[in-house]
Amino acid sequence: MTIEAPAAAEERPQVVIVGGGFGGLDAAKALAHAPVDVTLIDRSNHHSFQPLLYQVATAALSPADVAWPIRSILSRQRNARVLMAEAVGVDAEQRRLRTTAGDYPYDFLVLATGATHAYFGHDEWRPYAPGLKRIEDATEIRRRILCAFERAEIAEDPAHRGDLTTFVVVGGGPTGVEMAGAIADIARQALPRDFRRVDPAKARVLLVEAGPRILPTFPEKLSGYAARELARMGVEVRTRAPVTRIETDAVWVGEEMIRVGVVIWAAGVQASPAAQWLGAEQDRAGRLIVNPDLSVPGRPEIYAVGDTAAMKVAHGRGVPGIAPAAKQMGRYVGLRIAALAAGRRPAPEFVYRHQGDLATLGRKAAIVKLDRLTLTGFVAWVFWSLAHIYFLIGLRNRLGVAFSWAWDYVTFARRARLITEPPGASRPGAVTPAPAK
Repeated sequence: MTIEAPAAAEERPQVVIVGGGFGGLDAAKALAHAPVDVTLIDRSNHHSFQPLLYQVATAALSPADVAWPIRSILSRQRNARVLMAEAVGVDAEQRRLRTTAGDYPYDFLVLATGATHAYFGHDEWRPYAPGLKRIEDATEIRRRILCAFERAEIAEDPAHRGDLTTFVVVGGGPTGVEMAGAIADIARQALPRDFRRVDPAKARVLLVEAGPRILPTFPEKLSGYAARELARMGVEVRTRAPVTRIETDAVWVGEEMIRVGVVIWAAGVQASPAAQWLGAEQDRAGRLIVNPDLSVPGRPEIYAVGDTAAMKVAHGRGVPGIAPAAKQMGRYVGLRIAALAAGRRPAPEFVYRHQGDLATLGRKAAIVKLDRLTLTGFVAWVFWSLAHIYFLIGLRNRLGVAFSWAWDYVTFARRARLITEPPGASRPGAVTPAPAK
Protein backbone atom coordinates (compact mmCIF):
# COMPACT_ATOMS: atom_id res chain seq x y z
CA MET A 1 0.00 0.00 0.00
CA THR A 2 1.27 3.46 -0.90
CA ILE A 3 0.02 6.49 0.99
CA GLU A 4 0.11 9.74 -0.95
CA ALA A 5 0.22 13.17 0.63
CA PRO A 6 -3.04 15.15 0.31
CA ALA A 7 -3.16 17.48 -2.68
CA ALA A 8 -3.38 20.59 -0.51
CA ALA A 9 -0.32 19.54 1.46
CA GLU A 10 1.80 19.12 -1.70
CA GLU A 11 2.19 22.90 -1.95
CA ARG A 12 4.28 22.90 1.23
CA PRO A 13 7.52 20.98 1.78
CA GLN A 14 6.91 17.64 3.47
CA VAL A 15 9.22 16.95 6.43
CA VAL A 16 9.21 13.35 7.68
CA ILE A 17 10.87 12.66 11.04
CA VAL A 18 11.55 9.06 12.04
CA GLY A 19 11.75 8.62 15.81
CA GLY A 20 10.08 10.33 18.74
CA GLY A 21 13.12 10.44 21.01
CA PHE A 22 14.99 13.52 22.13
CA GLY A 23 16.39 14.37 18.68
CA GLY A 24 13.21 13.73 16.73
CA LEU A 25 10.98 15.69 19.09
CA ASP A 26 13.30 18.71 19.18
CA ALA A 27 13.49 18.70 15.39
CA ALA A 28 9.69 18.69 15.19
CA LYS A 29 9.33 21.47 17.75
CA ALA A 30 11.87 23.64 15.93
CA LEU A 31 9.62 23.45 12.84
CA ALA A 32 6.52 24.68 14.69
CA HIS A 33 6.36 28.01 12.81
CA ALA A 34 7.99 26.90 9.57
CA PRO A 35 6.05 26.82 6.26
CA VAL A 36 6.20 23.02 6.13
CA ASP A 37 4.08 20.02 7.05
CA VAL A 38 5.68 17.69 9.58
CA THR A 39 5.01 13.96 9.92
CA LEU A 40 6.62 12.29 12.93
CA ILE A 41 6.65 8.48 12.76
CA ASP A 42 7.52 6.19 15.66
CA ARG A 43 6.84 2.52 16.37
CA SER A 44 5.69 3.48 19.90
CA ASN A 45 3.07 6.03 20.85
CA HIS A 46 5.20 7.50 23.62
CA HIS A 47 8.46 9.31 24.27
CA SER A 48 10.61 7.86 27.07
CA PHE A 49 13.02 9.85 29.21
CA GLN A 50 15.84 7.32 28.88
CA PRO A 51 18.15 8.76 31.59
CA LEU A 52 15.62 7.66 34.22
CA LEU A 53 14.66 4.26 32.83
CA TYR A 54 16.96 2.58 35.34
CA GLN A 55 14.73 3.98 38.11
CA VAL A 56 11.73 2.28 36.51
CA ALA A 57 13.80 -0.91 36.33
CA THR A 58 14.53 -0.68 40.07
CA ALA A 59 10.97 0.26 41.12
CA ALA A 60 11.74 3.84 42.16
CA LEU A 61 9.46 5.29 39.48
CA SER A 62 6.54 3.98 37.45
CA PRO A 63 6.59 4.01 33.62
CA ALA A 64 4.09 6.88 33.49
CA ASP A 65 6.56 9.06 35.42
CA VAL A 66 9.12 8.96 32.60
CA ALA A 67 7.00 8.57 29.45
CA TRP A 68 4.52 10.80 27.62
CA PRO A 69 2.25 10.25 24.58
CA ILE A 70 3.93 11.80 21.53
CA ARG A 71 0.57 13.00 20.25
CA SER A 72 0.03 14.94 23.46
CA ILE A 73 3.46 16.58 23.23
CA LEU A 74 2.78 17.83 19.70
CA SER A 75 -0.98 18.29 19.98
CA ARG A 76 -0.81 22.09 19.80
CA GLN A 77 1.56 22.16 16.84
CA ARG A 78 -0.86 22.60 13.95
CA ASN A 79 1.61 21.73 11.19
CA ALA A 80 2.56 18.39 12.78
CA ARG A 81 0.93 14.98 12.72
CA VAL A 82 2.00 11.82 14.53
CA LEU A 83 1.78 8.31 13.08
CA MET A 84 2.45 5.02 14.82
CA ALA A 85 4.37 2.78 12.42
CA GLU A 86 7.81 1.24 12.07
CA ALA A 87 10.25 2.45 9.44
CA VAL A 88 11.73 -0.37 7.37
CA GLY A 89 13.63 1.41 4.61
CA VAL A 90 14.22 4.49 2.48
CA ASP A 91 13.83 4.92 -1.28
CA ALA A 92 16.25 7.81 -1.58
CA GLU A 93 15.81 8.15 -5.36
CA GLN A 94 12.04 8.51 -5.10
CA ARG A 95 12.25 10.32 -1.76
CA ARG A 96 9.92 7.98 0.04
CA LEU A 97 10.14 6.51 3.53
CA ARG A 98 9.00 2.90 3.70
CA THR A 99 7.10 1.85 6.82
CA THR A 100 4.89 -0.99 8.01
CA ALA A 101 1.91 1.31 7.31
CA GLY A 102 2.93 2.22 3.77
CA ASP A 103 5.21 4.71 2.02
CA TYR A 104 5.46 8.40 2.90
CA PRO A 105 6.89 10.97 0.47
CA TYR A 106 9.27 13.58 1.80
CA ASP A 107 11.12 16.70 0.76
CA PHE A 108 13.24 16.52 3.88
CA LEU A 109 13.87 13.38 5.94
CA VAL A 110 15.20 13.40 9.51
CA LEU A 111 16.45 10.07 10.81
CA ALA A 112 16.33 10.01 14.61
CA THR A 113 16.00 6.26 14.94
CA GLY A 114 18.22 5.83 17.99
CA ALA A 115 20.17 2.76 18.98
CA THR A 116 19.73 -0.66 20.51
CA HIS A 117 21.94 -2.97 22.57
CA ALA A 118 25.18 -4.34 21.13
CA TYR A 119 26.39 -7.72 22.33
CA PHE A 120 29.69 -7.64 20.41
CA GLY A 121 28.87 -10.61 18.22
CA HIS A 122 27.16 -12.63 20.95
CA ASP A 123 23.47 -12.08 20.21
CA GLU A 124 22.78 -15.42 21.89
CA TRP A 125 23.29 -13.57 25.19
CA ARG A 126 20.36 -11.23 24.54
CA PRO A 127 17.62 -13.38 26.19
CA TYR A 128 19.69 -13.80 29.36
CA ALA A 129 21.00 -10.23 29.71
CA PRO A 130 18.43 -7.58 28.75
CA GLY A 131 19.57 -4.04 28.09
CA LEU A 132 17.83 -0.78 28.94
CA LYS A 133 16.60 1.38 26.08
CA ARG A 134 12.82 1.29 26.21
CA ILE A 135 9.99 1.22 28.76
CA GLU A 136 9.47 -2.45 27.92
CA ASP A 137 13.11 -3.16 28.80
CA ALA A 138 12.74 -1.38 32.14
CA THR A 139 9.61 -3.26 33.18
CA GLU A 140 11.18 -6.57 32.14
CA ILE A 141 14.30 -5.89 34.21
CA ARG A 142 12.11 -4.84 37.15
CA ARG A 143 10.21 -8.11 36.83
CA ARG A 144 13.42 -10.15 36.84
CA ILE A 145 14.88 -8.33 39.84
CA LEU A 146 11.74 -8.63 41.97
CA CYS A 147 11.12 -12.23 40.89
CA ALA A 148 14.66 -13.14 41.92
CA PHE A 149 13.85 -12.20 45.52
CA GLU A 150 10.47 -13.96 45.35
CA ARG A 151 12.11 -17.17 44.12
CA ALA A 152 14.79 -16.88 46.78
CA GLU A 153 12.09 -16.63 49.46
CA ILE A 154 10.72 -19.97 48.26
CA ALA A 155 14.08 -21.72 47.83
CA GLU A 156 14.99 -24.30 50.50
CA ASP A 157 18.74 -24.41 49.86
CA PRO A 158 20.61 -21.39 51.33
CA ALA A 159 23.26 -21.67 48.62
CA HIS A 160 20.58 -21.50 45.93
CA ARG A 161 19.11 -18.45 47.64
CA GLY A 162 22.50 -16.80 47.40
CA ASP A 163 22.71 -17.59 43.69
CA LEU A 164 19.25 -16.17 43.03
CA THR A 165 20.10 -12.91 44.81
CA THR A 166 23.32 -12.37 42.87
CA PHE A 167 23.02 -9.58 40.32
CA VAL A 168 25.60 -8.86 37.63
CA VAL A 169 25.61 -5.58 35.68
CA VAL A 170 27.81 -5.75 32.60
CA GLY A 171 29.34 -2.41 31.59
CA GLY A 172 30.84 0.36 33.71
CA GLY A 173 29.44 3.40 31.90
CA PRO A 174 26.87 5.76 33.47
CA THR A 175 23.96 3.35 32.88
CA GLY A 176 25.81 0.42 34.46
CA VAL A 177 27.01 2.47 37.42
CA GLU A 178 23.55 3.90 38.10
CA MET A 179 21.89 0.50 37.74
CA ALA A 180 24.32 -1.23 40.09
CA GLY A 181 23.87 1.47 42.72
CA ALA A 182 20.08 1.36 42.43
CA ILE A 183 19.97 -2.43 42.82
CA ALA A 184 22.14 -2.15 45.94
CA ASP A 185 19.75 0.48 47.29
CA ILE A 186 16.57 -1.52 46.76
CA ALA A 187 18.17 -4.69 48.18
CA ARG A 188 19.63 -3.13 51.30
CA GLN A 189 17.08 -0.44 52.11
CA ALA A 190 13.66 -1.05 50.53
CA LEU A 191 13.17 -4.83 50.73
CA PRO A 192 14.62 -6.26 53.98
CA ARG A 193 11.46 -5.71 56.05
CA ASP A 194 9.25 -7.45 53.48
CA PHE A 195 10.82 -10.92 53.47
CA ARG A 196 11.13 -13.56 56.18
CA ARG A 197 13.36 -16.31 54.84
CA VAL A 198 15.69 -14.48 52.49
CA ASP A 199 17.67 -11.44 53.62
CA PRO A 200 17.75 -8.99 50.65
CA ALA A 201 20.44 -6.96 52.42
CA LYS A 202 22.84 -9.85 51.76
CA ALA A 203 22.26 -9.69 48.01
CA ARG A 204 25.44 -9.67 45.96
CA VAL A 205 25.74 -6.95 43.31
CA LEU A 206 28.63 -7.03 40.84
CA LEU A 207 29.55 -4.36 38.30
CA VAL A 208 31.95 -5.77 35.71
CA GLU A 209 33.84 -3.65 33.20
CA ALA A 210 36.23 -4.89 30.53
CA GLY A 211 38.24 -1.65 30.56
CA PRO A 212 40.72 -0.39 33.15
CA ARG A 213 38.18 1.76 35.03
CA ILE A 214 34.49 2.53 35.28
CA LEU A 215 33.08 5.79 33.88
CA PRO A 216 35.90 6.18 31.36
CA THR A 217 34.49 9.46 29.98
CA PHE A 218 34.84 11.12 33.40
CA PRO A 219 38.15 12.36 34.82
CA GLU A 220 40.08 9.58 36.53
CA LYS A 221 39.65 11.22 39.94
CA LEU A 222 35.84 11.10 39.64
CA SER A 223 35.97 7.57 38.30
CA GLY A 224 37.92 6.51 41.38
CA TYR A 225 35.47 8.29 43.67
CA ALA A 226 32.56 6.45 42.01
CA ALA A 227 34.29 3.08 42.47
CA ARG A 228 34.91 3.78 46.16
CA GLU A 229 31.34 4.99 46.72
CA LEU A 230 29.89 1.91 45.05
CA ALA A 231 32.14 -0.32 47.15
CA ARG A 232 30.89 1.47 50.28
CA MET A 233 27.34 0.58 49.18
CA GLY A 234 28.32 -3.07 48.87
CA VAL A 235 28.76 -3.24 45.09
CA GLU A 236 31.67 -5.37 43.91
CA VAL A 237 33.39 -3.37 41.16
CA ARG A 238 35.57 -5.42 38.83
CA THR A 239 37.62 -3.79 36.09
CA ARG A 240 39.66 -5.48 33.37
CA ALA A 241 37.02 -8.18 33.67
CA PRO A 242 35.55 -9.08 30.28
CA VAL A 243 32.46 -11.27 30.16
CA THR A 244 33.12 -14.35 28.05
CA ARG A 245 29.88 -16.28 28.34
CA ILE A 246 26.32 -15.86 29.60
CA GLU A 247 23.70 -18.54 30.20
CA THR A 248 20.33 -18.71 31.96
CA ASP A 249 21.73 -18.73 35.50
CA ALA A 250 25.45 -18.11 35.10
CA VAL A 251 27.98 -15.56 33.87
CA TRP A 252 31.60 -16.23 33.03
CA VAL A 253 33.96 -13.34 33.85
CA GLY A 254 37.15 -14.43 32.20
CA GLU A 255 37.48 -18.06 33.29
CA GLU A 256 35.43 -17.63 36.48
CA MET A 257 31.83 -18.84 36.51
CA ILE A 258 29.40 -16.90 38.71
CA ARG A 259 25.94 -18.25 39.46
CA VAL A 260 23.41 -15.44 39.12
CA GLY A 261 19.76 -14.60 39.47
CA VAL A 262 19.74 -11.64 37.07
CA VAL A 263 22.16 -10.26 34.47
CA ILE A 264 21.72 -6.74 33.06
CA TRP A 265 23.53 -5.55 29.95
CA ALA A 266 24.92 -2.01 29.87
CA ALA A 267 28.07 -2.59 27.87
CA GLY A 268 27.44 -1.26 24.39
CA VAL A 269 25.03 0.09 21.80
CA GLN A 270 24.41 -0.47 18.12
CA ALA A 271 22.74 2.11 15.90
CA SER A 272 19.54 1.41 14.00
CA PRO A 273 19.85 0.09 10.42
CA ALA A 274 19.37 3.58 8.94
CA ALA A 275 22.81 3.52 7.29
CA GLN A 276 21.93 0.20 5.66
CA TRP A 277 18.68 1.66 4.31
CA LEU A 278 20.69 4.29 2.45
CA GLY A 279 23.74 2.21 1.62
CA ALA A 280 25.76 5.00 3.23
CA GLU A 281 29.05 5.05 5.09
CA GLN A 282 28.82 4.09 8.76
CA ASP A 283 31.10 3.79 11.76
CA ARG A 284 31.75 0.66 13.82
CA ALA A 285 28.56 1.17 15.82
CA GLY A 286 26.48 1.42 12.64
CA ARG A 287 25.93 5.19 12.87
CA LEU A 288 25.65 7.26 9.71
CA ILE A 289 28.73 9.34 8.94
CA VAL A 290 27.27 12.83 8.44
CA ASN A 291 28.46 16.17 7.10
CA PRO A 292 29.09 19.16 9.39
CA ASP A 293 25.47 20.24 8.77
CA LEU A 294 24.28 16.74 9.85
CA SER A 295 23.18 15.84 6.31
CA VAL A 296 24.05 12.51 4.74
CA PRO A 297 26.86 12.83 2.17
CA GLY A 298 25.37 13.07 -1.31
CA ARG A 299 21.86 13.44 0.12
CA PRO A 300 21.42 17.06 1.29
CA GLU A 301 17.70 16.46 1.93
CA ILE A 302 18.37 13.66 4.47
CA TYR A 303 19.64 14.37 7.99
CA ALA A 304 20.62 12.11 10.88
CA VAL A 305 20.63 13.13 14.56
CA GLY A 306 21.24 11.60 17.96
CA ASP A 307 22.48 8.02 18.16
CA THR A 308 21.84 7.63 14.43
CA ALA A 309 24.62 10.09 13.51
CA ALA A 310 28.39 10.00 13.83
CA MET A 311 30.10 13.37 13.61
CA LYS A 312 33.52 14.57 14.67
CA VAL A 313 33.89 17.82 16.60
CA ALA A 314 36.91 19.75 17.88
CA HIS A 315 40.08 17.72 18.57
CA GLY A 316 38.66 14.74 16.69
CA ARG A 317 36.22 13.78 19.42
CA GLY A 318 32.77 12.54 18.48
CA VAL A 319 29.47 13.97 19.65
CA PRO A 320 28.51 11.77 22.65
CA GLY A 321 25.38 9.63 22.59
CA ILE A 322 23.58 11.50 25.36
CA ALA A 323 20.23 13.26 25.54
CA PRO A 324 21.53 16.88 25.50
CA ALA A 325 23.54 16.15 22.35
CA ALA A 326 20.53 14.60 20.60
CA LYS A 327 18.37 17.59 21.56
CA GLN A 328 20.94 20.05 20.21
CA MET A 329 21.24 18.12 16.95
CA GLY A 330 17.49 17.85 16.53
CA ARG A 331 16.93 21.54 17.13
CA TYR A 332 19.73 22.49 14.72
CA VAL A 333 18.28 20.33 11.92
CA GLY A 334 14.76 21.63 12.55
CA LEU A 335 15.91 25.25 12.37
CA ARG A 336 18.00 24.50 9.28
CA ILE A 337 15.05 22.99 7.43
CA ALA A 338 12.84 25.89 8.56
CA ALA A 339 15.34 28.38 7.12
CA LEU A 340 15.64 26.52 3.83
CA ALA A 341 11.85 26.26 3.49
CA ALA A 342 11.51 30.01 4.11
CA GLY A 343 14.26 30.89 1.64
CA ARG A 344 16.68 32.04 4.33
CA ARG A 345 20.31 31.10 4.75
CA PRO A 346 20.74 28.48 7.50
CA ALA A 347 23.60 28.12 9.94
CA PRO A 348 26.43 26.50 7.96
CA GLU A 349 27.26 23.73 10.41
CA PHE A 350 26.27 22.16 13.69
CA VAL A 351 28.25 23.24 16.74
CA TYR A 352 27.99 20.94 19.75
CA ARG A 353 28.14 22.52 23.20
CA HIS A 354 28.92 20.01 25.90
CA GLN A 355 26.87 20.80 29.00
CA GLY A 356 28.63 18.42 31.36
CA ASP A 357 28.59 14.86 32.65
CA LEU A 358 26.45 13.54 35.49
CA ALA A 359 25.99 10.15 37.13
CA THR A 360 24.21 9.17 40.30
CA LEU A 361 25.56 6.64 42.81
CA GLY A 362 22.57 5.50 44.82
CA ARG A 363 20.27 7.61 46.93
CA LYS A 364 22.72 10.05 48.49
CA ALA A 365 25.68 10.52 46.15
CA ALA A 366 26.46 11.50 42.58
CA ILE A 367 29.25 12.97 40.50
CA VAL A 368 28.94 16.10 38.37
CA LYS A 369 31.49 17.53 35.93
CA LEU A 370 30.53 20.88 34.40
CA ASP A 371 33.45 22.52 32.63
CA ARG A 372 35.52 23.75 35.59
CA LEU A 373 32.95 22.84 38.24
CA THR A 374 33.21 19.43 39.91
CA LEU A 375 30.75 18.17 42.53
CA THR A 376 30.54 14.90 44.45
CA GLY A 377 28.46 13.44 47.25
CA PHE A 378 25.10 14.71 48.46
CA VAL A 379 25.43 18.16 46.87
CA ALA A 380 26.06 16.52 43.50
CA TRP A 381 23.05 14.25 44.06
CA VAL A 382 20.81 17.27 44.67
CA PHE A 383 22.19 18.94 41.52
CA TRP A 384 21.65 15.73 39.52
CA SER A 385 18.07 15.44 40.81
CA LEU A 386 17.16 19.04 39.97
CA ALA A 387 18.71 18.78 36.51
CA HIS A 388 16.73 15.66 35.66
CA ILE A 389 13.48 17.06 37.04
CA TYR A 390 14.00 20.21 34.94
CA PHE A 391 14.28 18.23 31.70
CA LEU A 392 11.17 16.14 32.32
CA ILE A 393 8.15 16.98 30.16
CA GLY A 394 5.18 18.53 31.92
CA LEU A 395 4.55 19.95 35.38
CA ARG A 396 2.70 16.82 36.57
CA ASN A 397 5.68 14.59 35.85
CA ARG A 398 8.12 17.02 37.47
CA LEU A 399 6.05 17.23 40.64
CA GLY A 400 5.36 13.48 40.62
CA VAL A 401 9.01 12.49 40.27
CA ALA A 402 10.12 15.07 42.86
CA PHE A 403 7.53 13.74 45.34
CA SER A 404 8.52 10.11 44.65
CA TRP A 405 12.19 10.83 45.25
CA ALA A 406 11.47 12.81 48.42
CA TRP A 407 9.14 10.08 49.76
CA ASP A 408 11.58 7.29 48.94
CA TYR A 409 14.43 9.25 50.51
CA VAL A 410 12.57 9.62 53.81
CA THR A 411 10.86 6.21 53.97
CA PHE A 412 13.30 3.98 51.99
CA ALA A 413 10.21 2.71 50.10
CA ARG A 414 9.88 1.77 46.44
CA ARG A 415 6.25 2.34 45.45
CA ALA A 416 6.41 0.82 41.95
CA ARG A 417 7.27 -2.76 42.99
CA LEU A 418 4.86 -4.47 40.60
CA ILE A 419 5.65 -7.79 38.96
CA THR A 420 3.96 -7.88 35.57
CA GLU A 421 4.22 -11.16 33.71
CA PRO A 422 5.06 -11.21 30.00
CA PRO A 423 2.50 -12.79 27.63
CA GLY A 424 2.68 -16.57 27.72
CA ALA A 425 4.52 -16.87 31.04
CA SER A 426 4.32 -20.46 32.25
CA ARG A 427 3.78 -19.73 35.92
CA PRO A 428 3.82 -16.80 38.37
CA GLY A 429 7.33 -15.65 39.11
CA ALA A 430 8.91 -17.43 36.16
CA VAL A 431 12.08 -15.76 34.92
CA THR A 432 12.84 -18.18 32.11
CA PRO A 433 14.11 -16.18 29.12
CA ALA A 434 12.85 -16.73 25.62
CA PRO A 435 15.05 -18.95 23.46
CA ALA A 436 17.68 -17.17 21.41
CA LYS A 437 16.76 -16.61 17.79
